[in-house]
Amino acid sequence: MANNATIPGGLTAEEVTARYMVREHHPQHGTLLGFWIYLMSDCLIFASLFATYAVLGRNYAGGPTGAELFDLSLIAVGTAFLLLSSITFGFAMISAQAKKLGATQLWLAVTGLLGLGFLAIEIYEFTHLINLGAGPQRSGFLTAFFALVGTHGLHVLFGFIWLVTLMFQLKKHGLGVENFRRLQCLSLFWHFLDVVWIFVFTFVYLMGVLP
Repeated sequence: MANNATIPGGLTAEEVTARYMVREHHPQHGTLLGFWIYLMSDCLIFASLFATYAVLGRNYAGGPTGAELFDLSLIAVGTAFLLLSSITFGFAMISAQAKKLGATQLWLAVTGLLGLGFLAIEIYEFTHLINLGAGPQRSGFLTAFFALVGTHGLHVLFGFIWLVTLMFQLKKHGLGVENFRRLQCLSLFWHFLDVVWIFVFTFVYLMGVLP
């Protein structure tokens, strides 16, 4: 009876609730907007690291140069892994939009394996350089190199952990609105890392082997 009571203005309590109460606390597109802002801050971090490398990239201090250290064939394989992972993540998003949970999980798993392959190559490269005595303390060039490439690698590692966590959430809760929004954010993050790596591969490795 109380719900049908008329209040001043000729409206019932139910009509007031429907007209004035916020039905969903989470604003539409609020998460994506916030995540774009986060990516912009990440852009500033990488821009600073690229600038540092631009200044220190030729400071060898009598030590080895990029042309002497970099194995482009190995790095090209890691690059292929990361770029392919961006494509497989795209397939995962297409499957998620079609509400195909199994296909989404499958493509996310393939993306994660490709990301692990990239990380394995990067860890091998870092270990190999350190064993050669070309660690980050050897010269300004190597300090800037390890800082830039290592920061990107850490981002890929965090992205992989996020991906595995999201797969468990999808298995438990399915492709609801919240999980799809999380998928969109992770997709933005993963593609962002691919774009950054293209610049790293060009600016650090390709230009690094030039005389």
